[in-house]
Amino acid sequence: MRHVYKNLSLFSGAMGFDIGLEQSGRFETVAAIEFDKACCETIRRNRDAGRIGSKSMPVFEGDIRHIDPQAVMTALKIKRGELDLITAGPPCQAFSTSGKRRSVEDPRGTLLWRTIDYIETFQPKTFVIENVRGLLSAALKHRPINMRPEKGGPPLDDEELPGSVMKRFLEDVRARLGNVYRMDVFEVNAVNYGAPQIRERAIFIGNRLGAQMEFPDPTHGPDQIPFRTLGDALRNVKPRKNDVIMDFSPRKKRYLAMIPPGGNWRSLPEELQRESMGRAYLAKGGRSGWWRRLSSDLPSPTIVTMPNHSSTALTHPIEVRALTVRECAAVQEFPPNWELTGTPMEQYAQVGNAVPTRLGKVAGETLAEALDNGRIESAETLTAYRLVYLRSHVRTRKWFSGGENVVWKDGKDNTGAAYTRPVTERKVREFFSVAAE
Repeated sequence: MRHVYKNLSLFSGAMGFDIGLEQSGRFETVAAIEFDKACCETIRRNRDAGRIGSKSMPVFEGDIRHIDPQAVMTALKIKRGELDLITAGPPCQAFSTSGKRRSVEDPRGTLLWRTIDYIETFQPKTFVIENVRGLLSAALKHRPINMRPEKGGPPLDDEELPGSVMKRFLEDVRARLGNVYRMDVFEVNAVNYGAPQIRERAIFIGNRLGAQMEFPDPTHGPDQIPFRTLGDALRNVKPRKNDVIMDFSPRKKRYLAMIPPGGNWRSLPEELQRESMGRAYLAKGGRSGWWRRLSSDLPSPTIVTMPNHSSTALTHPIEVRALTVRECAAVQEFPPNWELTGTPMEQYAQVGNAVPTRLGKVAGETLAEALDNGRIESAETLTAYRLVYLRSHVRTRKWFSGGENVVWKDGKDNTGAAYTRPVTERKVREFFSVAAE
């Protein structure tokens, strides 16, 4: 029988990543730390039903900045260095590319940095930090566009450069944890591993085993196992009378009724585009979610927390309504019996903020293999912190424009689903050496 390793979950949310870890058959979650009351109730309800961890798994509810890691370690009766894994998915709104980015003037005060405190205290054999892709390019400081060099302003300083948050974080990890931990960072897309959803994420994997971690190569895509689709995800989700839904207003439904499956605002006549979008019609970029109707034949776009907003619409492929909470959870591959608690808005937020369980399962298999090997080498053998891009940028090429099914850029008719072929499968970039000087 294979050994089952122990995981401490920070910023647990609805436990998407932890569910995936346990689905690998190699991990058990021994405790969860979470601030949101509804999330904590979701965790407790599923814990008590035997769906996650053990029935005695403690849930520490509160602001992690005020929860002492030493006290948690004592409560769990774990000695320093004994824990196998810490997982963390700190809130990421400041770094997200899906909304307005905010600068991070003093990042050491953010929740991302609090994770280092727990790693430093517990000294786990491995750790995983999951976050939005935008973290990798986020800047510590943001300069208004009209004051940037291309508009005649002075050159950007180091803290205004893309990637300066990442650089500071890794420098602080090295300063706090020394050369004990090796760090490999992966930019991945859940759809490449069998999730029915295009969702790009950054996954940081640290270990003190002396191992260079390798997240697996994509298994799904062109010339591989076909991408799983929204239709695959929803096939067994039958409607219920008590389904939780935050639906569109009658005004929004008027426009959405004109959109074919796979279409968005571009499918409307130009006069209705202007009428329905207002000032957003004149904006540049970032509008693919406006009046979006999903296609059963394609992977779902990223599940969001507000699927009934005009600009982030997740409209059912056939019916003129938003996806229900259960449908969103199915796309994220939560187990069918997983219970969510709270208001409709809180339930959508739990699902939309979750890590796809598929990524947790793949990461769990990778981490378990490293822990099984269990080798520990001297710090001098470590080479560098790496960033590895694993075909993370996946875009479907089929949509409707002006009522016609077209292909992006070439404008030719396309009756099937097509995908942009990746330029590179795996690209490696080194941040800096961590070998002893």
